[in-house]
Amino acid sequence: MNETKLMEFVNQAVGDVGAVLGGAMVVIGDKLGLYRAMAGAGPLTAAELAASTNTAERYVREWLSAQAARGYVSYDGDGYFSLPDEHAVPLTDETSPACVIGAFEIAVGSVYATDTIAERFRTGDGFAWGAHDEHVLGGCERFFRPGYLNHLATEWIPALDGVEAKLAKGASIADVGCGHGASTLLLAETYPASTVVGFDAHDGSVDAARKRAADAGLEDRVRFEVASAKTFDGTYDLVCFFDCLHDMGDPAGACAHVREHLSADGTLMLIEPFANDDLANNLNPVGAAYYGFSTLLCTPSSLSQEVGTALGAQAGEARLREIVTAAGFSSLRRVAETPFNIVLEARA
Repeated sequence: MNETKLMEFVNQAVGDVGAVLGGAMVVIGDKLGLYRAMAGAGPLTAAELAASTNTAERYVREWLSAQAARGYVSYDGDGYFSLPDEHAVPLTDETSPACVIGAFEIAVGSVYATDTIAERFRTGDGFAWGAHDEHVLGGCERFFRPGYLNHLATEWIPALDGVEAKLAKGASIADVGCGHGASTLLLAETYPASTVVGFDAHDGSVDAARKRAADAGLEDRVRFEVASAKTFDGTYDLVCFFDCLHDMGDPAGACAHVREHLSADGTLMLIEPFANDDLANNLNPVGAAYYGFSTLLCTPSSLSQEVGTALGAQAGEARLREIVTAAGFSSLRRVAETPFNIVLEARA
C-alpha cells in the first residue's frame, strides 16, 4: 500500500464530495438571484446580500461560506464577500459561450434519479428522458443554448456546403428532438425567409416550445409538433439533430427516416457532445462530465426506447459515421467544433 497515493485519493474523494454539494449550492445561488445580485456589486456582507435578494441572512451567510470554500466567491475579510467578474460571466450571463450555469442545473436534476438508475443497473431497463426531474429538462436547454446562440449562425451553418445561402433565400428546416425550442427559435429568428418545424416526442416540451414561439412573435414561421425522429413528416432542405441523436433508441433508424424526408440536395446537420474516438482521450474534465450525464441520462433514455442502441454521450465521430452511412448517407464530415460540441454534416 502506497500511503501517499492513498491520501491523495482520499483528498480527491473529499473534493468530489464538496463538488456534489457545490452543485446544489450553485443551483441555489442561481435560483435565488444571489450571483446576479453580487455581480459587479463589490464586497458585500451576508446581511447586505440577503437584504438585496429578500432572503434570510443566516442561510445566505452559510451559503457564502460554502462558496468561498469552493473558490466561487472571494472572502475579503471582516465578513465581506465578492464575486469576481471572471466568475460572474459563467454564472450569470446566459448569452456568453462561457456560461455554465445550465450544466449545474441539469447535473442536480440528474442526481435526483440516482436510486432509480441504480436499479436499472440490475435490470438493464431504460429510463425515459421525460421522466426525469424538471431540472433536467430546463437545465439541458440552458446548458446548450449559449453555444447555439454564439456559434450556430456565425460558424456552424456557414460551414455547411451551400446551406446558408438556401436559408437566407428561403428553405424548409426540421429541428428534430427540439426540446423547449431554443435552437428552433434561433433558426427562425436568424433566417426569417425560411420556415422551421420543431419536433419532439415529449408533449410537455412541445407545449413549452409553442408558448415561447408565441412570446417571441415567431408563430408565422415556426411551428412545433409532437413526433419522434422516426415519425415526423414533411420534406426539408435542412434537418438538424441538436445534441439528441445519441439519446435515441434507434439512431440508425432515425437517420434513415431523415434520408427519406430530405429534399434532393438536402443536408443533415448533427451537433453532438464533443468526444474523441478513443476512451483514453476522453479521460478529462469534459469527458468526466459527459460520461456522468451519459450514465444517468443518455444511456437510460436510449434503453427505454425500441432497439436501445445506447450510443452514449461520448460515442465519437467514428461511431457516428457508422450510424449515418449505414442509414444511406454517402458522406459525413466534421465542419466545426467547440470544447463541448462537434458539428457534423451528412449528405446523401
